[in-house]
Parts: sequence; C-alpha cells; structure tokens
Amino acid sequence: MIIDTKDMLKSILTSISQINYVEPGDIPNIDLYMDQVTTFMDEHLRSSKRYEDDKVLTKTMINNYAKNNLLPPPVKKKYSKEHVLVMIFIYYFKNILSIKDIETLLTPITDKYFKHDSGIDITFIYNEVMELEKSRINVVTKDIAKSFKNAAECFSDVPEEEQDYLQIFAFICSLSFDIYVKKLLMQKLIDEFDTDDSRKDRKKK
Repeated sequence: MIIDTKDMLKSILTSISQINYVEPGDIPNIDLYMDQVTTFMDEHLRSSKRYEDDKVLTKTMINNYAKNNLLPPPVKKKYSKEHVLVMIFIYYFKNILSIKDIETLLTPITDKYFKHDSGIDITFIYNEVMELEKSRINVVTKDIAKSFKNAAECFSDVPEEEQDYLQIFAFICSLSFDIYVKKLLMQKLIDEFDTDDSRKDRKKK
C-alpha cells in the first residue's frame, strides 16, 4: 500500500488521542440558555466534526430531543449541567442509534438519576463511562492497527497499481463489519430494555 504502516499507526494514535472528552468540570455551574449550550458544545467538541462548517448541536436538535423525550425539559428556558451531559450522550449515540433506541436507553437513566440528590447522579454516571472509554484507547488502537495490517495483506495477486485502492477498500469493509456487529449487539441489548412494562410506564407519563 502507498500508506506506510507506521505512518498509519501514528495517524490512528493521533486521531484517537484527539477525541475530546468534555470534563464535567468544564461545564459552567450556572444554568445556560440554549445559545450558550450550543456555543459550549461547538467549542468543546470541535475536533469531532468531520467538516469545519458542521454543527455539533443546534436549537432545532435540542428542541427535537426534548420533543422525543430524550432530554428532560429545561427550567425557565435554561439548561443545567446535567442537561449538557445528557446532550453529550445523545450526540455520540445519534450517529449509531435511532431516536427510539436512544429514548429507550436514556429514559431509565434520566428518570432515576437526573437531578438526584444521592451519590449516583448523571455526573457520576458520565464520569464512570468516560473513564471506561479512556481505558480502552490502547485496545481499540491495537485492534484497528491489526485490521489495517490484515487488509494490507489482501489482494496480493492483483496488479500493484490496483492494490492500493482495493486494500483500503478491504480495510474500510473490515471496520464496517466491526461497526455492524457492535450495532446489532447494541440493538439487541436495547430491545431487552424495551419490554412491555417499560413501554407502559412511558405511556403513563
């Protein structure tokens, strides 16, 4: 392949290390108006955007999240620190899951832990998940590097001038397969949450 393996590994490590985690301490302790929320999210998740003009969050998105029961309603048009943390979860989920699946997944969390006075609240849950994700960076990097190496060994019998594209295509297909399998698993787990009783509980609200 034209891309050297070492260069590819370096690129992977760089891109993963640049994933921005919004620390709860970065979020203002005062409630924010919608414009302040969108500005905050755009500033702190800028590196996750594919294109410079992409919006991390818009007013329409926030209104739709509240409309679809993904997000607890604001208080006097202001959003708390916990609102922002829930929006961050939604931001990452929406690239993979349907709105219905996100609702099914988050509703038990927001119902039980949003504005909760005990030690387990949205901030606690967010911190635990964030630390879990950080602990997996090396594992994910090694797995991607292995997939890249395997893809680079494909199509060895085709003309050299055609290998580059075909091997990159194989690498993308390999990554796609990982996403497909994990998405299926996520959906199966969410379906376990979405029992008849949980649907009845949501209808009562």
